[in-house]
Amino acid sequence: MPPKLLTYLILALLAASAAAARRHPSPASSAAAGEPVYLWPLPRNFTSGSRTLLVDPDLALDGQGPGGAAAAVAEAFERYRSLVFSPWAHAARNASGGYDVGKLTVVVASADEKLELGVDESYTIYVAAAGGVNSIVGGATIEANTIYGAIRGLETFSQLCVFNYDTKNVEVRHAPWYIEDEPRFAFRGLLLDTSRHFLPVDVIKQVIDSMSFSKLNVLHWHIIDEQSFPLEVPSYPKLWKGSYSKLERYTVEDARDIVSYARKRGIHVMAEIDVPGHAESWGKGYPKLWPSPKCREPLDVTSNFTFEVISGILSDMRKIFPFGLFHLGGDEVYTGCWNATPHVKQWLHERNMTTKDAYKYFVLKAQEIAINLNWIPVNWEETFNSFKENLNPLTVVHNWLGPGVCPKVVEKGFRCIMSNQGVWYLDHLDVPWQDFYTSEPLAGINNTAQQKLVLGGEVCMWGETADTSDVQQTIWPRAAAAAERMWSQLEAISAQDLETTVLARLHYFRCLLNHRGIAAAPVTNSYARRPPIGPGSCFIQ
Repeated sequence: MPPKLLTYLILALLAASAAAARRHPSPASSAAAGEPVYLWPLPRNFTSGSRTLLVDPDLALDGQGPGGAAAAVAEAFERYRSLVFSPWAHAARNASGGYDVGKLTVVVASADEKLELGVDESYTIYVAAAGGVNSIVGGATIEANTIYGAIRGLETFSQLCVFNYDTKNVEVRHAPWYIEDEPRFAFRGLLLDTSRHFLPVDVIKQVIDSMSFSKLNVLHWHIIDEQSFPLEVPSYPKLWKGSYSKLERYTVEDARDIVSYARKRGIHVMAEIDVPGHAESWGKGYPKLWPSPKCREPLDVTSNFTFEVISGILSDMRKIFPFGLFHLGGDEVYTGCWNATPHVKQWLHERNMTTKDAYKYFVLKAQEIAINLNWIPVNWEETFNSFKENLNPLTVVHNWLGPGVCPKVVEKGFRCIMSNQGVWYLDHLDVPWQDFYTSEPLAGINNTAQQKLVLGGEVCMWGETADTSDVQQTIWPRAAAAAERMWSQLEAISAQDLETTVLARLHYFRCLLNHRGIAAAPVTNSYARRPPIGPGSCFIQ
């Protein structure tokens, strides 16, 4: 932060304090006082006042600092301006002016656009009217160390802007605002399954947009599974014969487009191929990958061709997916048919191996291929449960079967991602929003060093019963509950009353999603994604 601006901000805050403006030394104290703050997820620290400021429909961007002029910042500003202002706002603009906020200054300390796990997403915001009794600095300012912090700040600023239907103006209420914010966890994910049901590229982009609104930052793209193989792989062009149809496929260009679209919103794309199980669709194009016509998965562990194909897939995907983590699956590997296939049984016998040994052999060999491509391997927790002592030390273990796994994982020195199916699986329609909100990734981990090994968490949208017709209302608003758990400070969210403060704020955020074109379902449904049971306001359903 430039020293001169820092001085102005300190003076402004002192003035606001002297004027006895409404203060929130921390979100926790605000929540404890029973005053809902309609920002989602809740910022780390903030103060606010009692004034209402008018925002100019011709709000201008003033990019400053090495990264302030970045195209990604300008594009994000235009996206949010279109969300905040109606298309007719300029035509209805007051010609005589009188607007308190006519310019948004965005100061970005670095021009580096590299997006990697742990990138600095922190930001500060100051919004005040020039010459007011509670302010010295007029207008609105966002400061961030990176363009991705600036993008997070733009989301928060957009939520401060509220349309007044009486005056037809956009307002910032309870000004002046000073917000300091940063995420609690580096990995805040959403799994999207495009194997069980194909999702068009535009639908995936809509999901990415909705993720950015709640500051989720990792799209775990479960592209391929036993049901279909929709992705083009140039090295092995027959693989996508495993797609449902030729119209339900992703070209290399589609995948690159999705990655680029996500990056502009500060969202990583972590791809997954789930091996050696969940891979029956691979054999539609290359039947030699099946141990036999009757044993179609797990993949044939005895064949060099199997690992050549995996190497080819990963090599091609490395050109598309720059994120440092790659998911290799490894769950639900039912090895019985290996023993029932003569040539596999013979191979095991010659090496004095059990099917469990073969499972370990396969996973470790796939990990080696990924690591040689400069990827950090992520595997589902069965790999840790079965042979933790043999996993590569780089392995990130992905919990899903139930609670209490991450404490065991980090105790052994591995990193962990929490996705306990009992509370963070979105296809479990009977899990209420309260369970998503209260589930804690660090539960049972008291050692500070071990807590740092928990990268974060991920809500999972498995696609067996979700397609384009209902995927968004299955994801939202429950995913937002987990998003605040992963972004906001623990003491702040723990201090809120679920059924009053949090529920009111989640109702509000759900309605905001609806206003932005996201088909978020009612919050209080007893069964997720169901429509309203009768007439009523968006804010109480």
